[in-house]
Amino acid sequence: MDRREFSVLLPALFAALLPEGAAAQETSLPEIVSGVYPPGKQSGSNGHTSHRYLAGMLKAGNIQLEMHESTQEPGAVHEPVGKHLHNEIWLVREGLCELTTNGVSRMMHPGDVGICCAGDLHYIRNAGDTQCSYFVVTVGPPEQK
Repeated sequence: MDRREFSVLLPALFAALLPEGAAAQETSLPEIVSGVYPPGKQSGSNGHTSHRYLAGMLKAGNIQLEMHESTQEPGAVHEPVGKHLHNEIWLVREGLCELTTNGVSRMMHPGDVGICCAGDLHYIRNAGDTQCSYFVVTVGPPEQK
């Protein structure tokens, strides 16, 4: 499955993952409009790189949307364990990833989708001996500052 095929699934995923009764918040993020979003500049360090495609607010309600592609080299230190107000969806493009949510680890192979619901502790790491890459979509209320 490539990113174009995955994008067809996004509206259904968003509807299923939106938190109920999210309070309205002020945000300075741009409004996301229909269109094409090529990958942005590469950023990262310590064997973990990322290309952001988009970040902003959807018209309907107080919903923040962000999408990027990440690559982790073998042996790279995983991202810090964290939790968010938003939901996260991962789609593995290549390699073997280990997604840990609330202390439970699960292996993800190319084509697999992982979901972490808002408020759950999580991290993702390269569990193989080649690089792994995956798309990340976050959806939910903006993080409070």
